[in-house]
Amino acid sequence: MSSHVTASNAPSILVVGASRGLGLAMAAEFANRGWRVVGTVRAPGTLLQDLAAGRPGLVEIETLDITDQDQILTARDRLAGRLFDIVFVNGGVANRTPEATMAGVSTDEFVHVMVTNVLGVMRAVEAFGDLARSGGVIGVMSSGQGSIANNTNGVNDIYRASKAALNQAMASYAGRHAGDGQALILMAPGWIRTELGGMNAPFSVEDAMPQIVDVLIAQQDIPGLRYIDRNGQTVPW
Repeated sequence: MSSHVTASNAPSILVVGASRGLGLAMAAEFANRGWRVVGTVRAPGTLLQDLAAGRPGLVEIETLDITDQDQILTARDRLAGRLFDIVFVNGGVANRTPEATMAGVSTDEFVHVMVTNVLGVMRAVEAFGDLARSGGVIGVMSSGQGSIANNTNGVNDIYRASKAALNQAMASYAGRHAGDGQALILMAPGWIRTELGGMNAPFSVEDAMPQIVDVLIAQQDIPGLRYIDRNGQTVPW
């Protein structure tokens, strides 16, 4: 952080879903660049607390489970009156049986994926979106697997469907907020080695996250909805 930038005037980001994986890595990357970070976790005792301890004055922690609407609204009340340069919602689970088709997945498992990946994420966007400054960024962690055009192998039915539904819901949000001036970003980070992505993924979090952060920062002051990858390239819907 340069000598003239302090925690009080540094740019800021709200990362919803920062307890592990890409959300935690995003919080760490922004904090390492001198941004003020508010990260949410479902329960105390996470690695985000270690990050906050190492970045005093830069990292704050809020407790929030995006599948609980009351917790979303309570957290929104706590953050009322603050403005962020970027509001990013990182929520995603895969079904326990990724090989299952729509015919084979249990109703409970299908509902769990959809509530977490679509309903919870969009409730967070609706609640926290107006905390993004005019010209700021509202982003969600989508996936290249949400692309209908690119689905040629017919696998991961449920996860794909959830990300495609998330993209559609963000398009509806964009239509309702067309005059607000924010960039609305569907981020497709690629196949990355996380608990969700698995150990066979070709890219590490350390490889991918600086690119993701670079692209998000570059979206500021460019209003409109975009579905892009970590290189800033458009992903076909």
